[in-house]
Amino acid sequence: MEKIKEIEKPKVKELERLIYNPIVKHSPFQNLETMRIEIDPEFTRIDFIYYACNIYVNGGWVQILRDTFIRPSGSKTCLKLVNAINIPIAPKKHWFKSTKDLLCYTLIFPALPKGTKSIDIIENETPGGSWFNFYGVSMETVRSQKLIVGN
Repeated sequence: MEKIKEIEKPKVKELERLIYNPIVKHSPFQNLETMRIEIDPEFTRIDFIYYACNIYVNGGWVQILRDTFIRPSGSKTCLKLVNAINIPIAPKKHWFKSTKDLLCYTLIFPALPKGTKSIDIIENETPGGSWFNFYGVSMETVRSQKLIVGN
């Protein structure tokens, strides 16, 4: 009698994973959400949702600085922005057409060190500016409230 060969299940790479709706300890923006973080051995992908501001005519504008970086919280390691998808690099700007608009965009960075528990996402730490900075973004814990996308 012939032995039945077991079929192996595909193995998922140890570091590959998605974190949806991560908890953020501190961000000055109520209209900017970290939607998802993808951890891969070759890159870190962070997806955001930016809601146009109702205090500006037609919702204002948005851009990202080329020197934006991520770092494991509490470290001095800076992983510089590799690519920005659907958001212009300064000095270019995306102008909203209405205060009800939103913009979904993605930032790509080099891979994080193995075992990173939380990160800071830093556009610029110069005092006095209005920068897209997030501190203590959990790589393990997600928010219980749902993100609502759309108008």
